[in-house]
Amino acid sequence: MNHHRTTTGPHHHARTRLPGTAGARVVTAGIDGSMASMDAADWAAREALLHGVPLRLLHAGTPTSAPPARVRALPGAERGRGVLDRAAITLSYVHPALEIHAQHPSGPTVAALLAASAAAGTLVLGSRGRAGAPGLAVGSVAAAVSARASAPVVLVRAGERPEDARTPAADGTPSQTMPHRPVVLGLDPWRSGDAPIAYAFDAAAARGAPLHVVHAWTMAALDACAPDRVLPSDLTGLERRSREALGAALAPWRRTHPRVTVVERVGFGRAGHRLLMAATGASLLVIGRRGGPGAHLGRTAHSALDHVTCPVAVVPHD
Repeated sequence: MNHHRTTTGPHHHARTRLPGTAGARVVTAGIDGSMASMDAADWAAREALLHGVPLRLLHAGTPTSAPPARVRALPGAERGRGVLDRAAITLSYVHPALEIHAQHPSGPTVAALLAASAAAGTLVLGSRGRAGAPGLAVGSVAAAVSARASAPVVLVRAGERPEDARTPAADGTPSQTMPHRPVVLGLDPWRSGDAPIAYAFDAAAARGAPLHVVHAWTMAALDACAPDRVLPSDLTGLERRSREALGAALAPWRRTHPRVTVVERVGFGRAGHRLLMAATGASLLVIGRRGGPGAHLGRTAHSALDHVTCPVAVVPHD
């Protein structure tokens, strides 16, 4: 049975648990009334059902500009409740078995979403919201939140459909009943923590999908001063060490997820380019980023968010 409840006001405690939820396991979707955010919310609803957890809808933020004088402005709380109610009713109709909670915290959008991420297993956003500038793949809010959130943030493109996550039918037509496309994990075994690996294995297991793990390696410029720079004669050894390191990083997770089929892809080249190729035809791309104070998205993450068309999960790690 579906449950829909709307609350307003600020977050009083970052770890507040919603009734009937498993605390940090809840999937949260940030919505702003745009079609892009509703596509993201529908993806979040399907993700919550895959993991058997509730969905929390969040309409956050205060208006950044005043409406035209001829338009009667609704109070922020009233407008937010309207957005939340419409979204909850729509998702309840499409996903009748899903438990849905709705919340409208006050305060700036980014701050409210960051606070919500502390109590979310996954925070889902549209890659561009209502105020996103044309031509930009990722809006400023999505970029700021994915760079600083304490939980994984999934960015979903506008127009994402349920059948996009599935392999086509035998005749090539889209289908919602076919198996899921692979989950792709971009991994540097020397720098990435366990959190992105855990997230990727969990996502693949929930979907019954294979996990493709991609590691791209390059050599330092020949004029580099670093004592450990790689020369052309060392390439074979570097590739071997890369494969060994990747295998060692994945071994514990293979044992805990024996039903997940893992495909390791190690190759020479730029990580962003390798991920773009691997994510073509994927249901989800998982990438890591450094957490902690001053956290930011690296070059590879920016490249993925700008160019990859499937949903992208940005997972913080130590």
